[in-house]
Amino acid sequence: MAAHMGDAQDLLDRQCARFAALDHRLPGRYLLPKGDPLLARLPDGTAVAGLVAHTRNPPGSAQSLWQATDSFELFPLLGGHPGAGMAALLAEWRSRLAAHGAPAEDSSCVVTWPSRDAEASRALLDHGFVPLSCLAIRPPAPPAALDTKLSGTVKVRRAEPADLDAVVELALAEHAYAALVGASVHRPRTAELKRNAARLRLAAGSGPGGDPVWLAEQDGAPVALAECGWIDPDRHSGGHRLRSGRWAYVNCVSVHERARGGGVGQQLMAEAHAEFARAGVVGSFLHYNPPNPLSSVFWPRQGYRPLWTMWEVRPATALR
Repeated sequence: MAAHMGDAQDLLDRQCARFAALDHRLPGRYLLPKGDPLLARLPDGTAVAGLVAHTRNPPGSAQSLWQATDSFELFPLLGGHPGAGMAALLAEWRSRLAAHGAPAEDSSCVVTWPSRDAEASRALLDHGFVPLSCLAIRPPAPPAALDTKLSGTVKVRRAEPADLDAVVELALAEHAYAALVGASVHRPRTAELKRNAARLRLAAGSGPGGDPVWLAEQDGAPVALAECGWIDPDRHSGGHRLRSGRWAYVNCVSVHERARGGGVGQQLMAEAHAEFARAGVVGSFLHYNPPNPLSSVFWPRQGYRPLWTMWEVRPATALR
């Protein structure tokens, strides 16, 4: 890629300019990761490029709960050719994966791309990709009005270390459902990993400025969970897809099956959004699965809209 660095920079500059016109909420610039260069040409000789990063998520790692063991992620540099350029680059990528013998099981190909780019979406669909998840954002607007009858029967409070069992039960229920309709993966150590993560989160969240965790209780029993936190994209390696400033993020929301459809989730998030607004954040963000029939309806109603879509092919050998 070094020999073509000037061309790659030109592709990146034109791509960023196109993204800005496509969606004003996208960051003006973003950093490219380390990876292997990938080059392709359109029929008229126009060059496009990309970087391919291979990540291996060993058994027992937290990332293995939502990613394949072998994840191959492509970062395209398409300039002003989102449709034909993406198609040419994916075809080249398929040939490389075949030549290098990508694993036929527990592997994936991933491309993260602006949700509003329909031209690139067509090429991704044609090559076998599925929009398994998306990063959605919400401005720091006041929460919607709540049903007063429900508000009188449901209590929302900050979770404490003593609530560990309830938090883990709700988090595991959400993970099991997400594994059916999204990118999550059930692993033998799922319960252990979730419990360890919840223990650390509850301990840290109990202090000033910690990541907040809320529980909603009905008749004294926990029926819903919201794990949230704070992030500054300029100081976080995974925040490069957001504009600068302090953001709130929603890591996990789970409503017990018996309490769904009654407004508990809305009340829980109203509490979270009120705290986000008081903290003066730029906005809040989360990841949800478009194939999920619950979250794909719930989150737009809470004011979230897609910014980036994570397209995947599983296994990697299924790339067309």
